Amino acid sequence: MSSFTPVDVLVIAASNGENLKLAERFADETRKLGRSAAVLDLTLQDLPLYRPKAEKNGIPTDLARLQERLMASPHWVICAPEYNGSIPPVFSNAVAWLSVQGDDFRALFNGRPIAISTFSGGGGMELLVSLRIQLSHLGAQVVGRQLLSNFAKPAKDESIQDLLQRLLQMQPLELNT
Repeated sequence: MSSFTPVDVLVIAASNGENLKLAERFADETRKLGRSAAVLDLTLQDLPLYRPKAEKNGIPTDLARLQERLMASPHWVICAPEYNGSIPPVFSNAVAWLSVQGDDFRALFNGRPIAISTFSGGGGMELLVSLRIQLSHLGAQVVGRQLLSNFAKPAKDESIQDLLQRLLQMQPLELNT
């Protein structure tokens, strides 16, 4: 039995700093729209560094719960910092572990509406481009608008609300795979 309640929007934080704060704002704004939301902090997941040899040690216990939680949420928002001009390791590691589960791990992403956002100390645009490419490759429907924020340009509530409204208008695609 699940230890969590499925929500309309799962907000995935790929850091425990400013992007976690941004994730909380997305969750709060979702609730203001009358929809349910929860924040998933990937930094709290106990996933060792993925490498093929690691699979021989068995599947991490947190992985099944993570996969179940992701599958149960029809819409995701990803809040991630830019790491060296790309995707943060905690996010890449989670996707790597998820990709070795089951016969069709892409079912987790295929047709799923996902919004992307960042609070980055650097530019942030390279992260958003990299995430969009990866998520599109995995079959997700990535919202056309994205949110880029930093200390000089904090995220506005109106921008968060607009991105959420765009996301919530999208429905997961029913794909015959």
